[in-house]
Parts: sequence; C-alpha cells; structure tokens
Amino acid sequence: MEIPLWASVPFALMLLSIAIIPLINHHWWEKNYPFVAIFLGALGLVLYLTMFKDLEAVWHTALEYFSFISLIGSLFVVTGGILIRIEGVATPWLNALVLFVGAVISNFIGTTGASMLLIRPFLRLNKTRLKPYLVVFFIFLVSNIGGALTPIGDPPLFLGYLKGIPFFWLVEHVWFIWLFTIVLVLAAFLFFDFRNRKGLDEPAFAGKRGVILLGKRNFLFLALIILAVFLPTPVRELIMIGAAIASYFLTPHSIHQDHDFNFEPIKEVAILFFGIFATMIPALEYLETHAQSFGLHSPGQFFWLTGSLSSFLDNAPTYLTFLSTAMGALGLDIHGLLLQAPKDVVGISLGAVFFGAMTYIGNGPNFMVKSVSDRAGVKNPTFLGYIVRYSLPILIPIFLLVWFIFLR
Repeated sequence: MEIPLWASVPFALMLLSIAIIPLINHHWWEKNYPFVAIFLGALGLVLYLTMFKDLEAVWHTALEYFSFISLIGSLFVVTGGILIRIEGVATPWLNALVLFVGAVISNFIGTTGASMLLIRPFLRLNKTRLKPYLVVFFIFLVSNIGGALTPIGDPPLFLGYLKGIPFFWLVEHVWFIWLFTIVLVLAAFLFFDFRNRKGLDEPAFAGKRGVILLGKRNFLFLALIILAVFLPTPVRELIMIGAAIASYFLTPHSIHQDHDFNFEPIKEVAILFFGIFATMIPALEYLETHAQSFGLHSPGQFFWLTGSLSSFLDNAPTYLTFLSTAMGALGLDIHGLLLQAPKDVVGISLGAVFFGAMTYIGNGPNFMVKSVSDRAGVKNPTFLGYIVRYSLPILIPIFLLVWFIFLR
C-alpha cells in the first residue's frame, strides 16, 4: 500500500514543535518537551501501524534508534570521563586550531565522540567571552563537516561501508573538497572571533601554556566502542553499553565533578530523537517511493536534495534512499556505481554529512553540544535563529561554492 503524503503530519508537527514552541515559551518547552515528543511519537506509530500494518518497518526503525542511542550515549559517557584542560589564552588562532583538530579526529572517533571530548574544554577555554557563534561553529566543524572522510566519522558513511564502499574510498575522493570546505568555514569563524575580540583587553595568563589530560583509561573504552562499530547487532550495542557502564563507574568522581557531568544532554537527545525516529517512518517511505520521479541525474542534484532532507530527516536512511536511487537510475550495483558514477556517490555522501550542520536536529551531536553549552551559560540561538542567523548566511554560500567547483 502506497504511503500518502499526509501520513507525515506527525513528523511535521514534531519538527514544528522543536522550531516554534521554544520561541513562544522556552521554559514551558524545557519542562514539557518529553511529553510532546513521546505523544507525537506514539501517535505516529499508532497511526502507521493501524493504517498500514507494516510492523517490519517499525521494527527496523526501532533497531536503528537503539543503535543510534547506544553509539552516541556510550560515546557521551566515555568522553565525559576524559578531562582535557587547554591552558592558555583563547586567541582566535588557538580557537581555530582546536576546531580544526576536532574536525580531524572526528574521522577517528566519530562526530559524537569528538564533540563530547572537546566541547567542554573549548567552552572552558573561552569562559571569559562565551558567545553563541562559538558553539555554532563548533557544531559546523566538529559535529558535522569534519566527519566526512571515513565510515567512522558519521553514521550514513558507515552504512555505505556496509553496502560495499571501501573504507578508504571517501578519503581518496573527497579529501580536497573536505579541506576546501573546512578552510572556508574556519575563515568565517576567524572573522567572527577577531571581531568579537576587538576592543577587549587581553586577559593575563601567568600559568604554563599547554594541554592537561586526565582520565586516560577511558581511551581504552573509546577504542572498544569504535571497534564494536564493525560488529553485528546486538553484540555491537551490548559492547558499547558495557563500555559506557564500566567507564562511568571506574572514572574518578573528581573528573565527573570537574566536567559538571550529568545525563541531561543525552536524555534530551534520546527523547527528542525518539519522537523524530517514530514519526519519520512514513516520510522516508514516501521519499523512497517517489525519489526516482524527482529526475535526479547529476552529482549536484544528489548533493542538494540529499543535503536538504538530511537537515531535518535522519541522514542515515536519507543517504541510503538516494544511494539506492542512484543505483536504480543507472541499473548498477554499488561497485558499478563507484566505477561509472563516483561523483554521484560523492554528492550523496557530502550532502548527508555537510548538511547535518544546517539545523540542531540535522545530526545527533548537535543537540548534545547545544545542551552542554546551555548548561554552561551560553545563550544559544533558537532553532529558527540558528538557521536564519548562522547556517543559511554562512553555510549555504560555502556549499554553493563546493557545488560550483566540484559537483556542478
């Protein structure tokens, strides 16, 4: 039975709730968002199962949600046991270096791991002049764009690896696009950071400059989680959860206390993404059914459409939908697609990863970074404010250049 477009109404309501209700009454949303997300998620599931009776799709989505939460939750807990102190003055160049390092390591420990490892030391380094743009550019570079080089970097790329794309294929085909994009976003960041620093007195720093690292044993748990990514469900998730539990109880309380570690950020992500995953099933099925009618035939089209939908839908199934569309349009398997239309795969991959930075819900780490920085006292932009003030005017011109130079 074909899924009608109106079946996506609960999903639209979920997105609108995240975007609009905090603008109307922020305190009400902070207190009641669990009820909104759970109600809309349950409503979406009941309507879908009652009308379409597709239990297999619901079960498949539930497994994806379980894997998603297991990965980002375990990385959140383990990186919460690693304390990094960057001793020195938060100059624009030092901030840019931290963001660049975060973008690089996101390819080795995932965007979630890199985000949770660095967001607190980055905020602490800038504690005398915390501004929303610091968090926004951190989300741009560390939580999203940075992780475009390897299957570990972002979940959709790992799904591509499981489909048969070689592990180092993306590095070979996109490293120059990745570097070009990183440099442009860092240039925009430096413009903001130098402007913010202008007129401020340089704070005195009498201590020894450098990096202090505590909780080193958690790197073992981090490595265990990364290795578990390559194992099947549910072994993968059980190892991740076990590593997180061991890390939590073996980490000295002083590190958690210094980190101001608590479970509120991951709780917020888990609840909101329950609503998103539960309501997005008909939206994704409608997209998959009608994707070929969109007339996609160029890398640029795949880049923009995959990216636009990945800004609001989960980027992993969106990536798979358009990868299947590209193979179906040319009548090729994944190996034939890589040989005959590699730029299509590049467009789909970069669209899924890069555009995750466009909204708070574009990628799992985004909301976690926002939640941690909220609790650190940063007055972050609202859902719409983030899009209108930052992602549209900063990222879209850069993505236009990426498309014009590399994917047109």
